[in-house]
Amino acid sequence: MTATARFDLKMDAADKDIVSRAATLMGTTMAGFVRAAAKEKAQTLLDRESRITLSQRDFAAFTAALNSAFTPNAALKGALTAAAKVKRA
Repeated sequence: MTATARFDLKMDAADKDIVSRAATLMGTTMAGFVRAAAKEKAQTLLDRESRITLSQRDFAAFTAALNSAFTPNAALKGALTAAAKVKRA
């Protein structure tokens, strides 16, 4: 791995000892262990926050809205008419 960015971390002696022992158990360096653990935790958080969870009631309403016929409102009709006029000009 070629490092392209640097991130410094300070921790107390007890935390360093825990990380050191865990890294040894995993057969890697402390830096490698911290890098992998941070990446895994970050990915888990990003995955969770990028997902939308709906209740059964909300999901049913959402799918009903998707499956129902679409009728444009007055504002959308006006915008479509204006866009068509600009396109013709």
